[in-house]
Amino acid sequence: MDSIIEGFKKAFILIFNLNTELLGIIFLSLKVSGSALLVSAVIGIPLSAILGLKKFPAKGFVISLMNTFMGLPPVVVGLFVYILLSRSGPLGFMGLLYTPSAMVIAQTILALPIVVSLCHSAIVGVDPIIKQASMTLGATPFQTTITIIKEARYGIMSGVIAAFGRVMAEVGAILIVGGNIAGYTRVVTTTIALETDKGNFELALALGIILLTISLLINVVLHFIQKKGMVK
Repeated sequence: MDSIIEGFKKAFILIFNLNTELLGIIFLSLKVSGSALLVSAVIGIPLSAILGLKKFPAKGFVISLMNTFMGLPPVVVGLFVYILLSRSGPLGFMGLLYTPSAMVIAQTILALPIVVSLCHSAIVGVDPIIKQASMTLGATPFQTTITIIKEARYGIMSGVIAAFGRVMAEVGAILIVGGNIAGYTRVVTTTIALETDKGNFELALALGIILLTISLLINVVLHFIQKKGMVK
């Protein structure tokens, strides 16, 4: 019991002293996950709008595919990206394996289906009267689409934040494609796994506390957005 209490004491000391190694790991985690989220949002929001507002062949299949991919096992994604980026893979010439870029690619694949599926649900949930009113007032198809996206903004933001929570807590895929290299590709989740195996519980606990804090903040923001969306 004393060793556990001592471990937590040292963990909080690392946090409050703004340990350089700790800050570097947190910054890299936020950078990788934030980049993956940005790419997912830029691709996913327009795609969800197309799925929600346009009719085209295989539309139902694409929606089902996105819903299925929301539960993609991270290790499978990591393996897929590893094969693509390995020296013998089709993208091996790019030299991205064991770099932060490879980690961004893996996390983007994990986040994109979540963004698309949840944003699609928000867009199709908009009252059809808004679309009809917009078209009646002479809006172009693009203007109508923008109007609907604005109306669904709280649901869209919820989808994006949910995707961020998923990638921030992810470990399997980025461990495979990033290699967990100290000072280069070592992020919060992979460091927790490594330091626990090494018996360095102080750093693992400090990062665990920070990760839980980030997760709490994400859920608080998500709850606030959902609540605001319900009363608008």
